[in-house]
Amino acid sequence: MPIPEYLKAHKSAVKAYRQDLLRSSYPYLPVLDELLSFTDTAGEMDLGLVDIPAELIKGTKSSGRTKAFASNFMPLLEENSEFAAKWCTLYQSHLKEGIREPVIACEFMNSYYIIEGNKRVSVLKFSGAVSVSGYVTRILPAPSDTEEYRIYQEYMDFYRVSSINTIYFSREGSFKRLCALMGKDFAEPWNEEERSIFSSCLLHFAEVFRKKKGEKLSITEGDAFLTYLSIYGYKDMLEKSSSELKEEVAKLWIELEALPEDRQVNLVLKPRTAEETIEETLSGTADPLQNASAVLQSASNVLLKKLFPSESRLKTGFIYYRTAETSGWTNGHDLGRMHLENSLGDQIETFVYDGAESDDDALQLIEKAVADGCQVLFTTSPRFLGASIKAAVCYPKIKILNCSVNAYSGHLRTYYGRLYEAKFLVGMLAGILTDTGQVGYVADVPIFGASAAINAFALGVKMVNPKARIHLVWSMEKRWSAGTSEESYDLLKQHFDSLHISHVSGRDTISPRTSGEPYGLYGRKEDGPVLLAAAIWHWGKFYQRIVQTILNGKWERTAPERLGDSINYWWGISSGMIDIIYSKTLPRRTRQLTELVKHQIVSENFQIFSGELRDQNGVLRCQEKEALSPADIVRMDWLADNVEGGIPEMEELTEEAAAMAEIQGLHTGKVFL
Repeated sequence: MPIPEYLKAHKSAVKAYRQDLLRSSYPYLPVLDELLSFTDTAGEMDLGLVDIPAELIKGTKSSGRTKAFASNFMPLLEENSEFAAKWCTLYQSHLKEGIREPVIACEFMNSYYIIEGNKRVSVLKFSGAVSVSGYVTRILPAPSDTEEYRIYQEYMDFYRVSSINTIYFSREGSFKRLCALMGKDFAEPWNEEERSIFSSCLLHFAEVFRKKKGEKLSITEGDAFLTYLSIYGYKDMLEKSSSELKEEVAKLWIELEALPEDRQVNLVLKPRTAEETIEETLSGTADPLQNASAVLQSASNVLLKKLFPSESRLKTGFIYYRTAETSGWTNGHDLGRMHLENSLGDQIETFVYDGAESDDDALQLIEKAVADGCQVLFTTSPRFLGASIKAAVCYPKIKILNCSVNAYSGHLRTYYGRLYEAKFLVGMLAGILTDTGQVGYVADVPIFGASAAINAFALGVKMVNPKARIHLVWSMEKRWSAGTSEESYDLLKQHFDSLHISHVSGRDTISPRTSGEPYGLYGRKEDGPVLLAAAIWHWGKFYQRIVQTILNGKWERTAPERLGDSINYWWGISSGMIDIIYSKTLPRRTRQLTELVKHQIVSENFQIFSGELRDQNGVLRCQEKEALSPADIVRMDWLADNVEGGIPEMEELTEEAAAMAEIQGLHTGKVFL
């Protein structure tokens, strides 16, 4: 007579069996031998006695007993079978003294398959066991150029030093990031205390995550845990109560929903004009007269605010990298802040928080800004993306915007400019003016948007000078950034001399302290560089429009349609946020030609990345009569076929550049979080 527990287990098996059939899935235990018949392997490794996470036991090594179990390891055979009697005996033994004999298993790609002990696993899984003791042999996969293999290789390196097998990720680089968040070197061995604390923290988090039905998200538990640590940190996690942890995970949930690949960065390519706003309103389903009335009322409210400004002004904070005096990038944003003040006057009050060089610095300044009553915060560097997301989770009522591109986050918005549009025009000028057919290009850091700017410049040169070559160097590569800025410039000068380069596209920003250093497009003359044109940022145009949207109460109307999607303002020349300036020495006809093409870009009659485009290896990146999508342009990680030079590896960059590339770099194609 079977015990009631077997009947429950059997019922669970039948349910799983039927669900698998409805999904057209295999309804029995997966068989490793069958999987390996289609896969190359590279040997075996004895792991010894291991606590195997029960949820990672996926199937059986051979097909001998596989049809006795459903895919969830519950028993399928009838209650009057000999198998059922043995299962019941084992279950009763487990209740009295526990199952002590280890199973024998194989591990392949972070999944475990039982060689001996299938019934023991079935009983333990039914009883809710977290782990199963077993002697494990790892079957090594053959090397391959796939993300799946690279993640597993990273896991094996992690396991070698930590002996932790309870966490796994779906994204490359996550194990290294986990160690960094814990304050450990990736190759540093773990001691028993570190393993114990980590396991307790992970278990503490997993309990909350599972209660919120985290398994329904398209991420691993490890992905969720890593995101949690990136926001709240690892230190003192064990000291948090279950209610504290539950509250923190609840705040974080929108970020966890934003992790899967089907979530989108909504690229807002241009600001709404007044005409578009009215047209959108009138195109609705409501009565046109009512809509027109709403438009007039909105315009009236704006006018009243200007005529009779409120005593309560919108406090807007700017978080700066270094200072406006020491950073050309920050100097440009500070000019934008001044433009904002001048344009909106008494409606706003701006605050500067500068000197930040790291995420921790930025987070401290953000907290100070919040304490000062700032309602809107602009964190003006991609370096501060992590701090911005952390703050946005902790302060959901504060509107936070980070200056970066292609970052998924459901809590804050990001903004950047399509600098490549102006770079294309500058490239045209370089192609016209060069008398050697050799043009230089100085880039900074290989982050999102950098390749688009380089390639647009190269295509601009090619349009007017098909045989010209662009010679690319990265100013923040170690070999060019040794010593002082003057010494670095001398190294570049010698390099360009050896290549007979006549014109160079240099830095796009310049700080007051280095105003003597060439920037923009300059000609290389014997008596020194001559500035000819430059792509410029006009951040004030963006800040004015965004803050005005908030003042008008229209901020929420631009929220993403789907929960978890992100908004990234990515404006170009048409918005005034990006532009080009010329030297008076340029020939008038040359400038007219450039302005003509600029007008075509603004009117959207010409797309820069369209038609047949090939990379340095001759690979076709865009078909004739087609155009790259905005997402393809943002994430561009290749260089055009007329560019000499490449994208540097992380180890070739300076420490500062590598830190930025780690956040928004082209190397992995990843996005933050």
